Amino acid sequence: MELDTLRDANFKLLDDAVKDWSTLVKNLETLKKDAEDNLHKGANKADWAGVNAKVSKEFIGKTAGEFADAHTQADTIHKILSDTVGELKGYHGQLVEAIDGGRKKGLKVIGYEGGFTVTTDAPPEARGKMDQDNQKDITALRDELQGILNKASESDNSAKTVLQAIADQSKMGFSDASYKDRDSAADAIKKADELAALAKKDPGDLSVADFDKLNEGLKKYSGDELFAERFATALGPQKTLEFWAGVSDPQRGNWELGRERLDKFDDLQRSLGMTLANATQSDSAAMADWKRTMIDIGDKPLYGEHRGGPMGFQVMSNLMRTGDYDDRFLTDYGTKLMATERKLTGNGEHANIAWQRLGMDPVLNRIGDDSGSDPLAGYLKGLSNSPDAATDFLNQQFISKDDPDNPFERDTDDNGKKGKVSLSNFQYLFEERDWPQESNLKGDELHTGQNNLALALEAATTGHPAGEMPTVDTPAHNAGQTKLVEDLVASVADDPGRLTKNSYMSDSMGQIAAEYMPDIHRGLHPGTEGEDKLFPVAGSAAKLGETDITRFLYAVGRNPEGYTAVNLGQHSYTTSLMQYHFQHPDAYLNDPNFSQDENLKKTIEDVSRVAGEVEGTIGAGRAYEGEIEGGKKDADYNGAIEKVGTWGGTAVGIGVGLGTAPFTGPGGVVAGGVAGTAADEIIGAITDGAMKDSSGEVIYRNGQDLDGTKDSTYTLVESAAKKAGENAGNPSPAIVSAAATAAEQGFNNAGKNVHDALDGEGVPRQLEKED
Repeated sequence: MELDTLRDANFKLLDDAVKDWSTLVKNLETLKKDAEDNLHKGANKADWAGVNAKVSKEFIGKTAGEFADAHTQADTIHKILSDTVGELKGYHGQLVEAIDGGRKKGLKVIGYEGGFTVTTDAPPEARGKMDQDNQKDITALRDELQGILNKASESDNSAKTVLQAIADQSKMGFSDASYKDRDSAADAIKKADELAALAKKDPGDLSVADFDKLNEGLKKYSGDELFAERFATALGPQKTLEFWAGVSDPQRGNWELGRERLDKFDDLQRSLGMTLANATQSDSAAMADWKRTMIDIGDKPLYGEHRGGPMGFQVMSNLMRTGDYDDRFLTDYGTKLMATERKLTGNGEHANIAWQRLGMDPVLNRIGDDSGSDPLAGYLKGLSNSPDAATDFLNQQFISKDDPDNPFERDTDDNGKKGKVSLSNFQYLFEERDWPQESNLKGDELHTGQNNLALALEAATTGHPAGEMPTVDTPAHNAGQTKLVEDLVASVADDPGRLTKNSYMSDSMGQIAAEYMPDIHRGLHPGTEGEDKLFPVAGSAAKLGETDITRFLYAVGRNPEGYTAVNLGQHSYTTSLMQYHFQHPDAYLNDPNFSQDENLKKTIEDVSRVAGEVEGTIGAGRAYEGEIEGGKKDADYNGAIEKVGTWGGTAVGIGVGLGTAPFTGPGGVVAGGVAGTAADEIIGAITDGAMKDSSGEVIYRNGQDLDGTKDSTYTLVESAAKKAGENAGNPSPAIVSAAATAAEQGFNNAGKNVHDALDGEGVPRQLEKED
């Protein structure tokens, strides 16, 4: 900073700017509150259907979020400006005071472009000798002034750096980066530069102390937007890969790290992944170049064609296991990754060879047991945290039937002749890929890649990260999501072994089914007339056939976690749906030839019958597993239900899968909690008190006894109808009784449907007797 600039500074414009920003912050605080309380919460309480359900509600939620981000960014800028103006005023005062002190000692300060001089305030002809006599005072004043200017320059430059970094975070809209003052933001950027410099070191020279600084620093700052962007771009894509591969490879890294800090490698991988994920959310030009370059080097050996090493995709994919990466980056990355998969595996014929870990290959993954050699394992885990990217990727085409090198042939017309078929990424990964084999230290076979595929499918179809429950802001299902569900159900129906032989995927399949209960109920209900009123769906609805649903649910029901998710999802959905129809008795049927009670009775019977069929289908799967493995398997089922009870009520969130939320009005759904509703009471009856209801009656009897499960089902449906009617202020004992009878009928129908759908093979003995 120039001396004259600070000495002659007029702070009025800066003061006005700080005042204006203060006013803006207050105004945005009001707008933020209005947007949340009126726009957002109002949208969540409204009835949405059709285009409004898919577009308007989500748009309003995002708009409200933009007001919140605008307030956050304005508040941060105001704090930075306020801090900087305050400091510059202080340095201005110090400068003027120092100059005045020098004047009292007969010294004069002369500023010019690029610097200043301190001299004796005397005529030119006498100044030379007097400067020599006053050299000590001149030097002291010069150093004091330079120190003040250095601090002022640092204050000014750090403010510029931080403000520019915040502005670069988002090209459109606003950044949610929040800092209490300028120094905390500046410190984050400074720390990023320090840690990037450490990570750039040759891995062999990285000391244990360096490792600890990186591990602690990344853990502390991984969620800081400015730190993440600065660290990633300062380190660069190539050095990012070399750093993690070097740390993981004892042949290249410091062997002391493996001896002293091996138990901390997983922490470093998590924090590094979280940091990079956060960085990819930035819109800065440097970060855009980082993302583009990372994809470009993904299919190249890390150390060059001659020196080899793992591919860029193999290293980077393992850093995707944690954090929420930018959707566009994930999609572009996945497109290039699958092109590499086709190239190296003969269009998918030899994936188990191309990505198989060899003895001397480094272990690139430290989170879990798999080595990380298969890049799809880590990438799919990354997709499970980014639903939109997962939907896009899994629906993309893997190979066309017109590709002359397409190795996949199927009989799609049931005429005994096979022909080449096009496959989506989902179909290739779920149905055809020969996954590389791996085992843990105990020799147990690992299936990390397939399990992560299930998690990615869960995110891709539900619209929220895998392992979480839908919230009030989860958008209604869209066409891409429902298409994927249609493909998934059809795939398992075509070959149930795709799931039953990989039962570890069933927990995600059960969650998907739970959140598509309206679509499943539509598919199981005979006829389609009025289904939008009987089973209203917000957004897109999956078109599912009864036989396909039966085969799919039966396969899911053969796994304890899958069974539990469908079971709770079905009861939560059915109970909420009943309460909705009790509240709106003419929403579905309004036949003038019958009374309102008679129309409502028919409605509740239809709902109950389908509920019984769902329970009968998964109950048959549970019974079959019980017959195969006896009481031990049944204990696993009861244990899965008890485990759900430890989720602290979030199991009720499965019931939010009414499209995404409990019903409130005809033709649409509205997101909101179900606490205190009939659904809440029913789920509590299932999960509380070792599967007993409030009266102490055991709800779920031994799964090997299909009749016991049937009794439990219609007892619960009966209870659901009773509680739904009471909560709606419209109780009806006659309708409650009819609901139980209809549920029993639906359960019995399921037995026949399962037997027919599976041609009598692989079904419980009780269903075989009915043949």
